[in-house]
Amino acid sequence: MIDRFGRTINYLRISVTDRCNLRCRYCMPEEGVKFLDHSDILSFEEVADVVRCAVDKGVNKVRLTGGEPLVRRRIAKLVESIASIKGVADFAMTTNGTLLAEHAQALADAGLKRINVSLDTMNPERYRVLTRCGRLEDCLAGIAAAMKVGLYPVKLNCVVGRFSTADDVQSVKDFGGSAGLEVRLIRQMVFETGCFSVVEGGSGGDCLRCNRLRLLSNGDIRPCLFSDMSFNIRTLGVNQAIKAALARKPQSGGPCTHNMMYRIGG
Repeated sequence: MIDRFGRTINYLRISVTDRCNLRCRYCMPEEGVKFLDHSDILSFEEVADVVRCAVDKGVNKVRLTGGEPLVRRRIAKLVESIASIKGVADFAMTTNGTLLAEHAQALADAGLKRINVSLDTMNPERYRVLTRCGRLEDCLAGIAAAMKVGLYPVKLNCVVGRFSTADDVQSVKDFGGSAGLEVRLIRQMVFETGCFSVVEGGSGGDCLRCNRLRLLSNGDIRPCLFSDMSFNIRTLGVNQAIKAALARKPQSGGPCTHNMMYRIGG
């Protein structure tokens, strides 16, 4: 797929749920979150149908996100369905890692190729504060399990912003370096002002090279993380929703008011 600005679109990011077992300060409020009704969330069959259609149009890279994708029941079944689709060459997941130790083997067996883990500090107390409820030891156990079963390369996503300190960031960089893991520094995003930047160690945030469409758990296809535009597969049909999102993909992101990080998957 080629958009109107000549960019090749070959990457589909899929938010499989808006729910999460953590409450990271830069992502989700501590309380009062209004989650989607279960009837509004796409079934695994619907998600797989979108992937098939997208692959037919040229997508070859798929990533599962959330919320936290590992809180979605029987997530390995969805992984298996997507992995079986001919043409999916790069298949990954972004997770906070705290549930990964118990799921890593099943995910690898189902056909997932690699993992990105969110990790913002190596200080256990700071980790609890930043996530409001998480345990660093659970995240580290998940990383170790992913490496053991071959979900490699394991990449670490570290958010840099007003909730982090220089020590937090340096500790993650040091850990990644010692463990042979790639570290990606992601500047904290502000949807209301359109504030974002290119990911250090990655390609996200570079509008000139953007190759992504996003499928939300409610069936909305969004052409851009920093845009309020969406096209729902249940309303328009899968093919038409993808075509509409491709046709309306903006040249660059900007301020938007209806995005929530835990729903769109970052």
